[in-house]
Amino acid sequence: MTITNGESDARLAVTAARAGAAVVRDLYGGRLARHEKGAGDFATEADLAAERAILDVLRAARPDDAVTGEESGPRGAAGARRRWLVDPLCGTLNYAVRTRLVGVNVALRVDGETTAAATADPFTGEVFWADGTRARLSTGDGDGTGDGDSDDEEKLTPSAASALVDVNLDPPFPNAPVFQAPSLLADPDFTERFRPRVVSSTLAVAWVAAGRRAAYVTDGHLADSVHFAAGIALCRAAGCTVTGLYGEPVHTGRGGLIAAADPGTHAALLAMVRRQAQKGT
Repeated sequence: MTITNGESDARLAVTAARAGAAVVRDLYGGRLARHEKGAGDFATEADLAAERAILDVLRAARPDDAVTGEESGPRGAAGARRRWLVDPLCGTLNYAVRTRLVGVNVALRVDGETTAAATADPFTGEVFWADGTRARLSTGDGDGTGDGDSDDEEKLTPSAASALVDVNLDPPFPNAPVFQAPSLLADPDFTERFRPRVVSSTLAVAWVAAGRRAAYVTDGHLADSVHFAAGIALCRAAGCTVTGLYGEPVHTGRGGLIAAADPGTHAALLAMVRRQAQKGT
């Protein structure tokens, strides 16, 4: 699909995410070269090819916008008002061992606020998207913003009914020893109320917005993160309760994220994190 400069940023985010997802899907299962990043992290040729496909879409439609890609780094003016954040394959370790739990994230930040976001699942064809106020799921092959004849679209509605909470266990843990994500799973209140999941992809953050997870918890510094910008925007637009790890506004304080389907779930997890922090100090 060709995107012109007059079309919406949300539509562009969806189209770009779909372009990356198509590459990820097409290359799945093949022998892919690995590009080492250090500390056990690496990219595959699918990461690189998907990012190229996404950047091609963005450059064609918004040539003056700045872009930060996970693999290619920042391009454009450092203080640009408009910057796209691109994570072409979130869940590379899963993908490399043929586990179909990955997401493709595209988000636009304008003057520090995420105004458009899309997370695509390459293997289901689903695209979760937000335009700053609406949060929707597109399962069709249109642009995903409700103005195309081929879209099958529904509103994202958070729900804690599953009691499933994804906890990011990937190191490092910047708040250790005050908070360490693995310790949360041993909290008696956690095991009584919730059931842990470890998807190892920020696709799980989109699932909170969609009502498929009760919450998502991670440590880390997430400001302008190519991994988390889209998911946080989705959760906010869907009406989730979203804060930093200790209840502060996201991207302030000591970092981290609690994205919960409702205030009650958020309050329960926040109490557990704070209790662990008291023990760790």
